[in-house]
Amino acid sequence: MLAESEINRVLTVTAHPDDVDFGAAGSAALFADRGVQVTYLLVTDGDAGGNDRDLDNSGMAELRRAEQTSAAKAVGVTDVRFLGYADGTVTPSLELRRDIARVIRQVRPDLVITHHPDRNYQFVAPSHPDHRAVGGAALDAVYPDARNPYAFPELLREEGLEAWTVPEVWLMGGMTPDHWVDVTAVLDRKLAALQSHVSQIAHVEGFEEAVKARWAEWATRAGFGAGRYAEAFQIVPTA
Repeated sequence: MLAESEINRVLTVTAHPDDVDFGAAGSAALFADRGVQVTYLLVTDGDAGGNDRDLDNSGMAELRRAEQTSAAKAVGVTDVRFLGYADGTVTPSLELRRDIARVIRQVRPDLVITHHPDRNYQFVAPSHPDHRAVGGAALDAVYPDARNPYAFPELLREEGLEAWTVPEVWLMGGMTPDHWVDVTAVLDRKLAALQSHVSQIAHVEGFEEAVKARWAEWATRAGFGAGRYAEAFQIVPTA
């Protein structure tokens, strides 16, 4: 596992607006507070989200981009990028791998945080097909694509993007987490980030209590003790 001092740039790669806030916004806030450069990359604009049809897909995408930008600011992240893939139709294609590898070579992160590519049979919410597709494509972009100068040669030839090796990946939403981050000190900012996604959570009764109970359970599993809250990840070394 990377030492804290070895993490200077972090890239999160997620499918939809709000995914990073459920899974890693507390960690992002802690990184940002230490002066770490944090970049959010979202594969879709969330155009198929929402729970009514007051907006068409284009209008929903615009709203959700704005919500994600606001959520990022709540935890100190200002670099938010969207690839514009269609919500609900993502596959781990060569095109997606190339697009993620491009951003990896641009950002040159020490750590990538993304979705677990496997289905979670204990808790289905993290297993949206887009999540699994993005997680798989992001792992492929980390290894071997971004580090291999012969992969997607147009990235180097036409865009001047040199190969980059990401030392470590943290996966969100899997069944076997082995690393927990105590986010108690930034819980208010994590909640503020999630509450920025009004289109997704305004209709959910007891939302705050439910998510806090989940984070408290992870803190208990981590051994942090009562009254603490945690985010959970599975660490993947890439050496």
